[in-house]
Amino acid sequence: MHFRPALALLVVALLAAPLRPHEAQRRGRIEVALPQAQQLTTEGPLLRGRGVLAGGETRDLLRNGFPARLHYRVELWSVGGALNDLEGTSEWDVIVRFDPLRRRYEVARLTGPRVTVLGAFERVEEAIAAVERPYRPPIAAPKRGRRYYYNTILDVEMLSLGDLDEVERWLKGELRPAVRGQRNPGTAVTRGLRTLFARLLGGERRHYEQRSGTFRT
Repeated sequence: MHFRPALALLVVALLAAPLRPHEAQRRGRIEVALPQAQQLTTEGPLLRGRGVLAGGETRDLLRNGFPARLHYRVELWSVGGALNDLEGTSEWDVIVRFDPLRRRYEVARLTGPRVTVLGAFERVEEAIAAVERPYRPPIAAPKRGRRYYYNTILDVEMLSLGDLDEVERWLKGELRPAVRGQRNPGTAVTRGLRTLFARLLGGERRHYEQRSGTFRT
């Protein structure tokens, strides 16, 4: 099996790195700030993911061209009786990737069909700072004189399973059979690569969740 030089160096570096799949998850958090009392029915909370791309392994993967996807979902719940009711939701993605031609990290927010470019940066630290900018989603409590709270969920993933398959075929030099639709069951070495990447990424994804305090409109 012949590795392409750049990816061969990446695999060697990853093999030498200590595996701490839960370290970034321990450091990461979601910050939720409620609007002022007079704006509770017109504005949503101010949200910010902090430290969710922390860790040397994550930054190395970004530098080597593996994109990161942060999927946010914020839920508005009303409080009452034995059960709480889901009143509304808002979802969006933040994508960060390295463009090898421009030598820049590109960051964008995807809200439905709308794409908002957050910038292009020379350093990975600058890109992560853009990813962590506060964002206020378009969700607010209705004027009902009731009690509410927000629950925010964040899932961070570096590679999809399809991406892992592409990396595996790339490392094996089998892009041409993949284009023709031919399948190869793989070898013990390539199955080991799949396990290695999955371990380095800390599993399929990292999951964070944060609930705001209860407020009354």
